[in-house]
Amino acid sequence: MSQIDKTENSPQCQDCVCEFNRLEEARFWSRIMQEHALFIKLGLPADQIKFIKEAQDFIERFMELRNRLARVSKLEGDLLRDLKQAVRDIIEFKAKLLRLLIQCKVEPGSNYPLLLDHIRREAMHFLDLLHKPVPEDPLFALLQEEVFWLRIMKEHIEFIIHLLDPSERELIKQAKEFRKTFSRLLETARDLESMNETMPKNFNTVIRFTENVIANTMELRDFKATAFELASLCEILSIISTPLLLDHVRREADKFLDELEVLLPEARKCHSTLGMENLPCCQD
Repeated sequence: MSQIDKTENSPQCQDCVCEFNRLEEARFWSRIMQEHALFIKLGLPADQIKFIKEAQDFIERFMELRNRLARVSKLEGDLLRDLKQAVRDIIEFKAKLLRLLIQCKVEPGSNYPLLLDHIRREAMHFLDLLHKPVPEDPLFALLQEEVFWLRIMKEHIEFIIHLLDPSERELIKQAKEFRKTFSRLLETARDLESMNETMPKNFNTVIRFTENVIANTMELRDFKATAFELASLCEILSIISTPLLLDHVRREADKFLDELEVLLPEARKCHSTLGMENLPCCQD
């Protein structure tokens, strides 16, 4: 039997589903939501007292949910319900602020409209994970995550470029090179995701592409980590509201890499002819 046949007909690959740990996802994303509320608060004009208070309420709400999440071993019941509702509410808060900015009904402060849309999409992604923690076929899941995260990474770079002082020419130059790279990667990921709708049994190109994504994301993660260290030491000129913002985007790059580390072996096993036929799908 050919290698292609062995891969296509493997019983392990007929319904190869890799389950995310929903509790760990909730712990990660709840911290992200809490920090989103902080960044919104720091970016609001001082006279927008109502919105500042609303942002502070979300900071405290997600802090309380994080404390509850730290004490449990399973995400269920009242905690799951309360978490879903909190995420729905912060999605609407972000959307409300974005609508007002688009309609020129409030002063923007330093909250870019694209930033509000960016963090709104992240919250929607979190809510999707809470509703549907088990992804579909690993190749579908891999490409879906790449399209989501590559857009997030590209926008992180764009925000950094606009927050750095114009005198930080070397850092801006590096960031612009990353923007070019991640713009190309995002376009390719969208193309591959579209092609995958034809449901090919094997798609070796996705494996090669993902390995390239991993290499470039590691470089970007290191760039963010360096920027965070410089900001923490007051060695960078910028209008970044807090060094925590740079650590925040660095952690999201690490999260992207973690997801690729889980999904790539599964996609290689079940949808590739690149020699992974002896590995079981969805290892614990």
